[in-house]
Amino acid sequence: MSDTPDSVVRTYIDTHRAAFLGDLADWLRIPSVSAQPDHAADVRRSAQWLAAKLKATGFPVTEIWPTAGAPAVFAEWPSGDPDAPTVLVYGHHDVQPAAREDGWHTDPFEPEIIGGRLYARGAADDKGQVFFHTLGVRAHLAATGRTAPAVNLKLLVEGEEESGSPHFRALVEERAERLAADAVIVSDTGMWSEDTPTVCTGMRGVTDCEIELYGPDQDIHSGSFGGAVPNPATVAARLVAALHDENEHVTIPGFYDGMVELTDRERELFAELPFDEDEWLRTAKSRATLGEAGHTTLERVWARPTAEVNGIGGGYQGPGGKTIVPSSAHLKLSFRLVAGQRPDKIEQSVRDWVASRVPAGIRHEITFGSATRPCLTPLDHPALQSVVRAMGRAFGQKILFTREGGSGPAADLQDVLGAPVLFLGISVPSDGWHAPNEKVELDLLLKGVETTAYLWGDLAAHWRAS
Repeated sequence: MSDTPDSVVRTYIDTHRAAFLGDLADWLRIPSVSAQPDHAADVRRSAQWLAAKLKATGFPVTEIWPTAGAPAVFAEWPSGDPDAPTVLVYGHHDVQPAAREDGWHTDPFEPEIIGGRLYARGAADDKGQVFFHTLGVRAHLAATGRTAPAVNLKLLVEGEEESGSPHFRALVEERAERLAADAVIVSDTGMWSEDTPTVCTGMRGVTDCEIELYGPDQDIHSGSFGGAVPNPATVAARLVAALHDENEHVTIPGFYDGMVELTDRERELFAELPFDEDEWLRTAKSRATLGEAGHTTLERVWARPTAEVNGIGGGYQGPGGKTIVPSSAHLKLSFRLVAGQRPDKIEQSVRDWVASRVPAGIRHEITFGSATRPCLTPLDHPALQSVVRAMGRAFGQKILFTREGGSGPAADLQDVLGAPVLFLGISVPSDGWHAPNEKVELDLLLKGVETTAYLWGDLAAHWRAS
């Protein structure tokens, strides 16, 4: 544990709370919507605002890094200690589109504090969670008397995450030397609930494809030709039916090869969470659970790979009947991947599987989109233990563990930099990411500040010891 006095940290945060929230509100007023071309200038203005604020915070190096799309912001603050570990914090400064007519109770780009909550687009995803690092590092310095952080601290805040990070990996590869770190901390995630603080230990990856199936050169009469030539819509249906067995296991040969299985300890940790399956089903707008046999619902969405049918179509879709053998059909499939699975191998397995099941007389084409690798932090990693201790001090209670079923660009950092990825977020499900009335709980936002104030000293102390 670091020697940062908790009371000093909390007093410093309380003293600077109003100024911190005022600055954050100024940043939230910038509509940095990366998905909308008419906001490109606002995304650039957001990057400029953040770079200037990081400079004012004390970072001696702040730079705006251009990409083929929107700019990213890089900052660096060396520790001065030759034995200090290097930590890279990742987040993003772009936001989802938002308009009052979408159902907002307030102007999405005019922040308002109501009942201890800050409402604005980006309040939780992700400007608020990026910005708590600025006050956190200052509280760390004030409490320890240091003039520089106990770790070599770097920040990379991209401007295209809400548009799928199309240029992020190229940026990381190009700037890998500048971004080199012993660990990456992602502050673009959340906790289980207001009452149950948690640390995420992994995210699934994803790859997806479109399959086009072609039969006759045109739609043909089902009475004259049906039952005597292959029907691409029937082939599409058979592919979908064959994707899983009776236990909901994916049947594609090699699909599970190399995957990292859950340990008994991880299963126990998942079981500690106050999971209400009925409530989860209501959130899912569904009436029953269904998934891979032998696994709980949380295990299925966090730690098991999946194959999902996202769309299926072909032939006549209009009113009434049209008795044809259609000329084509199509499928959209996606595959969530867990640690140990490589997107390129999964893609090849899918190609081989489809080719083996498509009959003569049907031509097929498969197109894969961009893939995201899964990432997983070992429970015994010293950096993860530092995150858990720092959060425990801030929240004053036991920290539990989760994973994320979705995916993000964190895996690119792990892959290119060869550093473990850790997740430090304080957002909760009710914050409404991507939805109207996005908000952040102010008490939790300040707990994020406090966590980072403890974290840098804890990391430095324990990595030295190890």
